[in-house]
Amino acid sequence: MSDAPWYKDGLQFQCTQCGNCCTGAPGYVWVNKAEIETMAQLLNMDVPTFEDQFVRTIGIRKSLIELDNFDCVFFDNKSRKCQVYSARPRQCRSWPFWDSNLRTPADWQRTCQICPGSGTGPLVPLEQVQQQAAVIKI
Repeated sequence: MSDAPWYKDGLQFQCTQCGNCCTGAPGYVWVNKAEIETMAQLLNMDVPTFEDQFVRTIGIRKSLIELDNFDCVFFDNKSRKCQVYSARPRQCRSWPFWDSNLRTPADWQRTCQICPGSGTGPLVPLEQVQQQAAVIKI
């Protein structure tokens, strides 16, 4: 029996920038110190001010805040774009290749139903999928 994952031949993905991964149900966008610093710099803010406006503490971890409708604080609903895209956290950069989306073919199919870029576009090789999945465990 092979130890290769079910997606051993890779998976198709091409971001459509639809914003579905930035909106919807409540949740967390985990951020670390370096990510906070990078986003603050992009917005020409000092770190304490950035954290006061855009970050919440959950236990010992930090997450970006959500708007009342559960959209990410950096999602611009009019343009459907991320306001900090070039400095977005690793959690956002590694979507849709989260371990929770890759456990089974059914999990991937659910991801494809909510993300129009999943299951379409160029084939992402196994090594790249696994590299992205290792970035953060969600």
